[in-house]
Amino acid sequence: MKALVFPGQGSQKLNMGKELIEENPEYEKYLNIANETLGYDLKSIIFGDDLETLTLSENAQPAILAISYMKYKKYMEENEENIEVLAGHSLGEWTALVVAGVISYEEALKAVHIRGKYMSESCKPGEGTMAAVLGLDADSIRSALENLPNVVVANHNSLNQIVISGKTSEIEQSIQLLKDKGAKRVIPLNVSGPFHSPLIQNAKIRMREYLENVEFSQPKIPIIQNYTAKVETNPREIKENIIQQITSSVRWVETIELMDRMNIKTIVEIGPTKVLTKLNKSIIKDLELLSV
Repeated sequence: MKALVFPGQGSQKLNMGKELIEENPEYEKYLNIANETLGYDLKSIIFGDDLETLTLSENAQPAILAISYMKYKKYMEENEENIEVLAGHSLGEWTALVVAGVISYEEALKAVHIRGKYMSESCKPGEGTMAAVLGLDADSIRSALENLPNVVVANHNSLNQIVISGKTSEIEQSIQLLKDKGAKRVIPLNVSGPFHSPLIQNAKIRMREYLENVEFSQPKIPIIQNYTAKVETNPREIKENIIQQITSSVRWVETIELMDRMNIKTIVEIGPTKVLTKLNKSIIKDLELLSV
């Protein structure tokens, strides 16, 4: 029983996928499709020397999707096997939708480019941010921050790593509060906004309008979605959940725990880095974890 998982924003790096293309030039077509679909040279940004430009949400999101999908196609060519379930972390859920046949690769590229743009524009620069909290559980974090209404748990990444999101001023206040509560470390993240929080509500509203005319199909492989941490197969519900995800918590711990209950024995991460593999290892100890 095998699952595939796909990472989200933050996993981007310059020259990701270059080695695969050098060894298998035919896979460059996926980046050429991205260029044609988006109307600008995403490939040159990925293989360039300007990390700041690649890190812009409207570039990073389609870039990660393109590289992850390209690596997925190569993996499946070499490993003809049944995949029982899919999941993706935040942006990575869009890659899962493409793999499941819910939405085309081209439509997903356009959607995540727009998603990244809307997320960046939904909050003034410097107004919101995120921080990773190490060594403190979610309930203790919520208790410590009960008097900071504009800070929420954004990503429940592992049993020992939780990301909070909110107003910059309140995130700064939260650092000492969480350390006093027992957090080992609280690390401010270099992000362009308070993702997965109500502060980017406008991005969710605009994304709902954008997706009104985008058709979602029945998935060929079941997907565990971030918003519900449940297996979803209904196209209408899948679309609603991917919209709600923008301002809601990424329930990654529950996702991996559900895979364990489904008797999944192997989880393969496909993307630019091994970030999810490290998280998964801390959630369920006896899973076989691979990364591509």
